[in-house]
Amino acid sequence: MSSTDLFIKEYQDRFEKKIRENEIAALEHWKAQLDKIIALRPDSVASMQSQVTKISEMMSNRIKILKKESQI
Repeated sequence: MSSTDLFIKEYQDRFEKKIRENEIAALEHWKAQLDKIIALRPDSVASMQSQVTKISEMMSNRIKILKKESQI
């Protein structure tokens, strides 16, 4: 392998590692949000639905922010 090939492979490996780390961080964040709902032990389905809707809105807002940042 040439030095260019080694550089490209190393760069790809670092990039893939960073992508995995970011995905893990995102999943940990949203899992924590869902764990909060579980810990609350909602009184009714409506109460739980309200909490899930709130998390869904948080996710939508985050997606919008990320999409705006990627356009810059």
